Amino acid sequence: MTSEHFWLTVGFLGQAFFSGRFLVQWIASERKKESVVPVSFWFFSIGGGSVLLVYAIHRMDPVFIAGQGLGLFVYLRNLYLIRRKQSRLARASA
Repeated sequence: MTSEHFWLTVGFLGQAFFSGRFLVQWIASERKKESVVPVSFWFFSIGGGSVLLVYAIHRMDPVFIAGQGLGLFVYLRNLYLIRRKQSRLARASA
């Protein structure tokens, strides 16, 4: 395997994780019969976004780097807000 093949594999793997988040969201919504965004959506977003960021850095693509970097901030912030709400609810019910 050449270096270029390796990096293409990394890029496609990141894209697969990133695209997988929509499948996860779709399945969760179908199960509940309403639009929902499960926590796993954000983990898929972080996984795919991280791998794509590494790929973008390797390709030295500033547009792709900026997009994935900002996206990671948003995904991590959403997980933080979810955890904070869960902690608040747990304290309120205790």
